[in-house]
Amino acid sequence: MQGLDELRIVLDPIGQAGIAVALMLVIFSVALGLRVSDFGLLKTQPLTYVGGVLTQIVGLPLLTFLIVIVIDVPASIALGMIVVACCPGGAVSNLLTFLARGNVAYSVALTATSSVLAAVLTPASILFWSHLHAPTAALIETLDISPWVFLGQTMLLLGLPLLTGMLLAARVPDVAERLRKRTALLGSLTLAAVIVYGAVYFFPLFGWALPLLLGIAVVHNALAFLLGAGVGFAMRADGPIRRALTMEVGIQNSGLAIVILIAQLEGVGGAAAMAAVWGVWHLIAGALIVFGLRAIDRR
Repeated sequence: MQGLDELRIVLDPIGQAGIAVALMLVIFSVALGLRVSDFGLLKTQPLTYVGGVLTQIVGLPLLTFLIVIVIDVPASIALGMIVVACCPGGAVSNLLTFLARGNVAYSVALTATSSVLAAVLTPASILFWSHLHAPTAALIETLDISPWVFLGQTMLLLGLPLLTGMLLAARVPDVAERLRKRTALLGSLTLAAVIVYGAVYFFPLFGWALPLLLGIAVVHNALAFLLGAGVGFAMRADGPIRRALTMEVGIQNSGLAIVILIAQLEGVGGAAAMAAVWGVWHLIAGALIVFGLRAIDRR
């Protein structure tokens, strides 16, 4: 376990630039698809909208913090869990919501909001929650990372493509739509290639820990899905909104988490491995939930 905390994934300058560009393309493509209408639920269903947003940006990190205390996982794994929980949702949650016959408009609204807020809240939340957990705080201290430098670099990495994409979408929507399809595909493929390459290359180092990582990912992700569903019931939301909130909280942008860990947090090996396993598992779990909900609907 100490080896996980001490292991570092180091990329050469070309690799670091490539993964940063891929991430910026993905964020840029998300911003190109944002529309004012995506936030319309703030007027029509303000309590449901705010409740969903708070569940994502406060509820899930808080739940994660409690999990790492109760399970007492190694510091690097705890860091990976916290970074994943602090990242925004992604387009996959919108797709799974659609397949689960949830409220897609609500899902899109929450994804759009978390994406817009991510430039500031994601790095701030990572620093806040990781420093509340003593072992993770001690691990970060060994990385010799300035909190202000981390905040500034991450805000630039996320904020610049987000702002540029939103401006283009507002000024030239037709051009933005054409660019969105290309940048989304290019960025996603590049990011996926980097992650797959890293997983294959470093598997001999992480393979022995896979059962532990998978077990933690299953528990963490299951509780995330339950949190979304539970808040939906607590707000007395209808079935489609509950399903959408379940997917929004349970499906996180683990690709972004891996990039932040490698590019901004010196490639803490255990944390990156945790985020990668979580990212694979949440897709499997989301598909199983969709299958179960569709089976319930048929009956």
